[in-house]
Amino acid sequence: MEDINWLRLLSLLSIPLISGFIGWFTNWLALKMTFYPIEYVGIPPFGWQGIIPGKAHKMAAKAVDMITTKLLRIEERFAQLDPERVAHEMQPALEEVSRKIVNEVMESQAQGIWERTPDFVKKRIYQSITAELPHITKQMMEDLKQHITEILDIKSLAIKILLRDKALLNRIFQECGKEEFKFIERSGFYFGALFGLPQAIISYFYTPWWLLPLAGLMVGYITNWLALKLIFYPLYPKKYLFGLVTYQGLFLKRQQEVAEAYAKIVSEEIVSVENMTEFVVRGPGAENFAKLIEKHVEALVEHTVGDTSVAILRTVAADRIEAIKNIVTYRFMEELPISVRRLFAYAEDALSIEEELRERMKALSPPEFERFLHPVFEEDETTLIIVGAVLGGIAGLIQYYLLFML
Repeated sequence: MEDINWLRLLSLLSIPLISGFIGWFTNWLALKMTFYPIEYVGIPPFGWQGIIPGKAHKMAAKAVDMITTKLLRIEERFAQLDPERVAHEMQPALEEVSRKIVNEVMESQAQGIWERTPDFVKKRIYQSITAELPHITKQMMEDLKQHITEILDIKSLAIKILLRDKALLNRIFQECGKEEFKFIERSGFYFGALFGLPQAIISYFYTPWWLLPLAGLMVGYITNWLALKLIFYPLYPKKYLFGLVTYQGLFLKRQQEVAEAYAKIVSEEIVSVENMTEFVVRGPGAENFAKLIEKHVEALVEHTVGDTSVAILRTVAADRIEAIKNIVTYRFMEELPISVRRLFAYAEDALSIEEELRERMKALSPPEFERFLHPVFEEDETTLIIVGAVLGGIAGLIQYYLLFML
């Protein structure tokens, strides 16, 4: 009899621990379901895809909305570029590319003339172009700065990259909310164990089969709900327990740290100079950029043709000159992503995108900052809480069977 009482006592004492485990497990699983799997697993409708990768376009838009509305004005950033410095940095690459393109174009459009052209005349043509390149490059940069919003859509760029790399989309939220996610897991155990104490007391006097499943359901529901509330609210520090305790939502307290992580990821992996260059040349604004390039290429070709020191070019038929302009523009657009690499280091420094993102994000008001991470949970908050409740109920049923039926 005494052994049986001890076994019963141990069973009752285990209830808070098991309840804590249920709270931890349901919260842990809810987080995993938020991010994984990245691709759909199963046969619809019996399957699952992480909430964030499953709604990648919507989530990507939310992830970058703050960039375009609050943090980054691309025209302000490009205004920091010095056309003189750009021309200087680009000159060696442009000289090499221009010589290569001139040879290709002349061989295809005026082969007979070009073959008979003496080397010293070809050299003059190269020199004429080289002398004009800094001026053309500076004018091109001034044009680009004025029309950058027509050529480069930062939101479209960011969404395209995040849709292509859903793991990166996950990582943005995971890096920025890593402490909060740890809290959600840990709090599940603490709150679950706390809620398990009254279960143990009630079970000492009364143990209907439905008590532990119902308690498990409530633990799964309440721990998820409460953890989310404690992360995001209150927005501002607030006093509790007659002023003895001051509390602010955990995410809001980490604004400075989150700003550092977010600015680093976005500037290095999304709004990098390399990605922006590729998007300008190949993205939706490529047509506008091509028109801009064409205007300046035409000016360069006309200058070269009109140069008295290279009069040989005036022997090329007018219709061939037009073809040459088109081909030069096309080839320049092809070569630009490679040639412009010489500019990356200077452009990264001049644009200062990481610093701009970081400082502006740090300066956001608490309500503005809360809208950065909270939408991730709001999107399927009810689903996650209900899943937690159902899993908690199932775990409670198993708990009842193990403690009181075996």
